[in-house]
Amino acid sequence: MALLGALVAAACSSLPEAPIEPELVDPPAGSAAYRIAAGDDLQIFVWQDRDLSLKVRVRPDGRISMPLLADVEAAGKTPAELGRELERRLAEFVQRPLVTVVVTDFSGPLEQQIRVVGEAVKPQSLPWRPGMTVLDAVIAVGGLTAFADGNRTVLVRRGPEGPQRYRVRVADLLREGDMAANVKLAPGDVLVVPEAIF
Repeated sequence: MALLGALVAAACSSLPEAPIEPELVDPPAGSAAYRIAAGDDLQIFVWQDRDLSLKVRVRPDGRISMPLLADVEAAGKTPAELGRELERRLAEFVQRPLVTVVVTDFSGPLEQQIRVVGEAVKPQSLPWRPGMTVLDAVIAVGGLTAFADGNRTVLVRRGPEGPQRYRVRVADLLREGDMAANVKLAPGDVLVVPEAIF
């Protein structure tokens, strides 16, 4: 067991430190508008019809249900595209419906999420936002557990030649305020916080 721990420690120590200003993955062409994803909360307003206006969460299958309409594909559409689709479908039942869709709480598509796994207080996926840093992600997951070895945290990032791994000194960032360890995150990044070896 001690040999295994030594091998893991050696592997982590050989990783390069994450760059302060990493190159961000360019978003795909045409993705400037937000696209709805499973888990997003939507506010749907149907003009002059309170019975059809409601809040709804996009199901894991990417669909929503509302009065008069059973399953409507929402994931992958912009709010405006979903609004036009709902207008088209509601036209069977309502004269000239006017629908507005607002995303009130979002998860984001998987490739736009940050995942924090391992010895975080609440490991989870977080929606990426421009300027997001390691500190933002650590705060969002409630910090690290008492068993975490924060300075052996690994940042896994997609690269043109496959996943790239960097060491991030999260313990130095949290305990000593070492802002050199507070690297910017890119969409799709994964932070792996290992357990300390006792």
